Amino acid sequence: PAEVDEVVYTVSADAFSPESYRRAYVDGLVCLLSVLESQVDRKPRRLVYVSSTGVYGQAGGELVDEASPTESSHFSGRIVLEGERRALDSAIPAVVVRFGGIYGPERTRLIDQVRQGAGCTSSPIRYTNRIHRDDCAGVLAHLLRLESPRSVYLGVDDEPAPRCEVMRWLAEQLGVPLGEYADATTIRSNKRCTNRRLRTSGYQFVYPTYREGYRAILG
Repeated sequence: PAEVDEVVYTVSADAFSPESYRRAYVDGLVCLLSVLESQVDRKPRRLVYVSSTGVYGQAGGELVDEASPTESSHFSGRIVLEGERRALDSAIPAVVVRFGGIYGPERTRLIDQVRQGAGCTSSPIRYTNRIHRDDCAGVLAHLLRLESPRSVYLGVDDEPAPRCEVMRWLAEQLGVPLGEYADATTIRSNKRCTNRRLRTSGYQFVYPTYREGYRAILG
Protein backbone atom coordinates (compact mmCIF):
# COMPACT_ATOMS: atom_id res chain seq x y z
CA PRO A 1 0.00 0.00 0.00
CA ALA A 2 1.16 3.54 -0.75
CA GLU A 3 1.42 6.44 1.71
CA VAL A 4 1.49 4.36 4.89
CA ASP A 5 2.92 6.41 7.75
CA GLU A 6 2.51 4.06 10.71
CA VAL A 7 1.44 0.45 11.14
CA VAL A 8 -0.05 -1.37 14.12
CA TYR A 9 0.03 -5.13 13.67
CA THR A 10 -2.60 -6.61 15.97
CA VAL A 11 -4.03 -10.02 15.17
CA SER A 12 -5.45 -13.08 16.87
CA ALA A 13 -5.34 -16.71 15.87
CA ASP A 14 -8.60 -18.31 14.75
CA ALA A 15 -7.85 -21.48 16.71
CA PHE A 16 -5.55 -22.57 19.52
CA SER A 17 -3.14 -24.53 17.37
CA PRO A 18 0.43 -24.06 16.17
CA GLU A 19 -0.74 -23.72 12.58
CA SER A 20 -3.24 -20.97 13.38
CA TYR A 21 -0.78 -19.07 15.55
CA ARG A 22 1.91 -19.22 12.89
CA ARG A 23 -0.46 -17.97 10.19
CA ALA A 24 -1.52 -15.02 12.34
CA TYR A 25 1.62 -13.96 14.19
CA VAL A 26 4.40 -14.87 11.75
CA ASP A 27 3.18 -15.58 8.20
CA GLY A 28 0.81 -12.61 8.11
CA LEU A 29 3.50 -10.29 9.40
CA VAL A 30 6.06 -11.57 6.89
CA CYS A 31 3.60 -10.95 4.07
CA LEU A 32 2.88 -7.43 5.28
CA LEU A 33 6.56 -6.61 5.75
CA SER A 34 7.39 -7.76 2.22
CA VAL A 35 4.95 -5.18 0.89
CA LEU A 36 5.99 -2.37 3.22
CA GLU A 37 9.71 -2.94 2.73
CA SER A 38 9.30 -2.82 -1.05
CA GLN A 39 8.35 0.85 -0.77
CA VAL A 40 11.77 2.24 -1.62
CA ASP A 41 10.86 5.91 -1.53
CA ARG A 42 8.83 6.01 1.65
CA LYS A 43 8.74 3.34 4.30
CA PRO A 44 6.49 3.69 7.38
CA ARG A 45 8.16 5.59 10.22
CA ARG A 46 7.09 2.97 12.77
CA LEU A 47 5.61 -0.50 13.18
CA VAL A 48 4.01 -1.52 16.48
CA TYR A 49 3.73 -5.28 16.89
CA VAL A 50 1.14 -6.35 19.45
CA SER A 51 2.50 -9.27 21.42
CA SER A 52 1.59 -10.97 24.69
CA THR A 53 2.96 -11.59 28.17
CA GLY A 54 2.56 -15.24 27.14
CA VAL A 55 6.09 -15.07 25.72
CA TYR A 56 7.37 -15.44 29.29
CA GLY A 57 7.64 -18.84 30.91
CA GLN A 58 7.96 -17.80 34.56
CA ALA A 59 5.44 -19.65 36.71
CA GLY A 60 6.52 -19.11 40.29
CA GLY A 61 5.21 -15.59 40.90
CA GLU A 62 8.43 -13.94 39.72
CA LEU A 63 8.64 -10.23 38.98
CA VAL A 64 8.96 -9.87 35.20
CA ASP A 65 10.11 -6.93 33.10
CA GLU A 66 11.16 -6.42 29.49
CA ALA A 67 14.63 -7.86 30.15
CA SER A 68 13.38 -11.06 31.78
CA PRO A 69 14.01 -14.34 29.93
CA THR A 70 11.40 -15.21 27.31
CA GLU A 71 11.29 -18.98 27.52
CA SER A 72 7.66 -19.98 27.19
CA SER A 73 6.97 -23.70 27.44
CA HIS A 74 3.90 -23.32 25.21
CA PHE A 75 3.83 -23.15 21.42
CA SER A 76 1.72 -19.99 21.52
CA GLY A 77 4.35 -17.98 23.39
CA ARG A 78 7.19 -19.28 21.25
CA ILE A 79 5.42 -18.43 17.99
CA VAL A 80 4.40 -14.95 19.14
CA LEU A 81 8.01 -14.36 20.17
CA GLU A 82 9.16 -15.38 16.69
CA GLY A 83 6.83 -12.74 15.29
CA GLU A 84 8.38 -10.16 17.62
CA ARG A 85 11.83 -10.98 16.31
CA ARG A 86 10.69 -10.73 12.70
CA ALA A 87 9.26 -7.28 13.40
CA LEU A 88 12.32 -6.02 15.26
CA ASP A 89 14.69 -7.37 12.57
CA SER A 90 12.77 -5.76 9.72
CA ALA A 91 13.80 -2.67 7.78
CA ILE A 92 11.01 -0.68 9.45
CA PRO A 93 11.62 0.81 12.92
CA ALA A 94 9.56 -1.45 15.19
CA VAL A 95 8.25 -1.44 18.74
CA VAL A 96 6.82 -4.49 20.51
CA VAL A 97 4.14 -4.19 23.20
CA ARG A 98 3.39 -7.27 25.29
CA PHE A 99 -0.15 -6.95 26.59
CA GLY A 100 -1.44 -8.82 29.61
CA GLY A 101 -4.98 -10.18 29.82
CA ILE A 102 -7.31 -7.72 28.10
CA TYR A 103 -10.69 -7.02 29.69
CA GLY A 104 -13.42 -4.45 29.15
CA PRO A 105 -16.83 -4.16 27.49
CA GLU A 106 -17.55 -7.44 25.66
CA ARG A 107 -14.51 -8.92 27.43
CA THR A 108 -16.19 -9.87 30.69
CA ARG A 109 -15.21 -13.50 31.04
CA LEU A 110 -14.09 -13.29 34.67
CA ILE A 111 -17.21 -11.34 35.66
CA ASP A 112 -19.38 -13.96 33.98
CA GLN A 113 -17.53 -16.78 35.73
CA VAL A 114 -18.06 -15.20 39.16
CA ARG A 115 -21.74 -14.60 38.41
CA GLN A 116 -22.10 -18.26 37.44
CA GLY A 117 -20.63 -19.46 40.74
CA ALA A 118 -17.00 -20.13 39.84
CA GLY A 119 -14.57 -20.30 42.73
CA CYS A 120 -10.80 -20.32 43.01
CA THR A 121 -7.95 -21.90 44.87
CA SER A 122 -6.17 -19.51 47.25
CA SER A 123 -3.13 -21.72 47.64
CA PRO A 124 -0.86 -21.66 45.84
CA ILE A 125 -1.21 -18.01 44.86
CA ARG A 126 -1.62 -17.53 41.11
CA TYR A 127 -0.73 -14.01 40.00
CA THR A 128 -2.46 -12.57 36.95
CA ASN A 129 -1.78 -9.45 34.89
CA ARG A 130 -4.33 -7.42 33.00
CA ILE A 131 -5.07 -4.23 31.11
CA HIS A 132 -8.36 -2.56 30.21
CA ARG A 133 -9.31 -2.42 26.55
CA ASP A 134 -9.29 1.40 26.57
CA ASP A 135 -5.76 1.47 27.94
CA CYS A 136 -4.67 -0.93 25.19
CA ALA A 137 -5.79 1.65 22.64
CA GLY A 138 -4.17 4.42 24.67
CA VAL A 139 -0.86 2.58 24.88
CA LEU A 140 -0.78 1.98 21.12
CA ALA A 141 -1.42 5.66 20.41
CA HIS A 142 1.24 6.60 22.96
CA LEU A 143 3.86 4.32 21.40
CA LEU A 144 3.17 5.74 17.97
CA ARG A 145 3.76 9.26 19.31
CA LEU A 146 6.95 8.61 21.29
CA GLU A 147 9.96 10.28 19.73
CA SER A 148 12.55 7.64 20.64
CA PRO A 149 10.80 4.53 21.98
CA ARG A 150 12.50 1.46 23.41
CA SER A 151 12.14 -1.75 21.44
CA VAL A 152 9.87 -3.60 23.91
CA TYR A 153 7.23 -2.52 26.44
CA LEU A 154 5.05 -4.45 28.84
CA GLY A 155 1.41 -3.37 28.51
CA VAL A 156 -0.09 -4.15 31.91
CA ASP A 157 -1.73 -2.05 34.60
CA ASP A 158 -0.15 -1.04 37.93
CA GLU A 159 -1.20 -4.04 39.98
CA PRO A 160 -0.45 -7.69 39.26
CA ALA A 161 -2.96 -9.45 41.48
CA PRO A 162 -3.75 -12.98 42.64
CA ARG A 163 -6.67 -14.38 40.66
CA CYS A 164 -8.55 -15.20 43.86
CA GLU A 165 -8.21 -11.63 45.11
CA VAL A 166 -9.76 -10.28 41.91
CA MET A 167 -12.56 -12.85 42.00
CA ARG A 168 -13.36 -12.11 45.65
CA TRP A 169 -13.51 -8.40 44.89
CA LEU A 170 -15.82 -9.00 41.93
CA ALA A 171 -18.09 -11.21 44.05
CA GLU A 172 -18.42 -8.38 46.58
CA GLN A 173 -19.25 -5.87 43.87
CA LEU A 174 -21.83 -8.22 42.35
CA GLY A 175 -23.33 -9.15 45.70
CA VAL A 176 -22.88 -12.87 45.12
CA PRO A 177 -20.99 -15.51 47.09
CA LEU A 178 -17.71 -16.68 45.65
CA GLY A 179 -18.08 -20.24 44.44
CA GLU A 180 -16.84 -23.11 46.55
CA TYR A 181 -14.79 -24.87 43.88
CA ALA A 182 -12.14 -23.66 41.49
CA ASP A 183 -13.38 -23.23 37.95
CA ALA A 184 -12.14 -25.59 35.27
CA THR A 185 -10.15 -22.91 33.41
CA THR A 186 -6.52 -23.86 32.93
CA ILE A 187 -4.40 -21.09 34.44
CA ARG A 188 -0.88 -21.16 33.02
CA SER A 189 0.13 -17.68 34.15
CA ASN A 190 1.82 -17.00 37.48
CA LYS A 191 4.10 -14.00 37.22
CA ARG A 192 4.06 -10.33 38.23
CA CYS A 193 4.63 -8.09 35.23
CA THR A 194 5.77 -4.53 35.85
CA ASN A 195 4.81 -1.54 33.70
CA ARG A 196 7.64 0.64 34.99
CA ARG A 197 9.13 1.22 31.53
CA LEU A 198 5.76 2.20 30.07
CA ARG A 199 5.01 4.50 33.01
CA THR A 200 8.45 6.09 32.77
CA SER A 201 7.84 6.81 29.08
CA GLY A 202 4.93 9.05 30.11
CA TYR A 203 1.84 6.92 29.65
CA GLN A 204 -0.99 7.70 32.10
CA PHE A 205 -3.46 4.90 32.68
CA VAL A 206 -7.19 5.49 32.46
CA TYR A 207 -7.70 2.41 34.66
CA PRO A 208 -4.54 1.90 36.77
CA THR A 209 -5.85 -1.21 38.54
CA TYR A 210 -8.54 -3.84 38.07
CA ARG A 211 -10.78 -2.01 40.58
CA GLU A 212 -11.20 1.12 38.47
CA GLY A 213 -11.51 -0.90 35.29
CA TYR A 214 -14.11 -3.37 36.50
CA ARG A 215 -16.11 -0.63 38.28
CA ALA A 216 -16.46 1.13 34.93
CA ILE A 217 -17.83 -2.07 33.38
CA LEU A 218 -20.18 -2.88 36.26
CA GLY A 219 -21.50 0.69 36.33
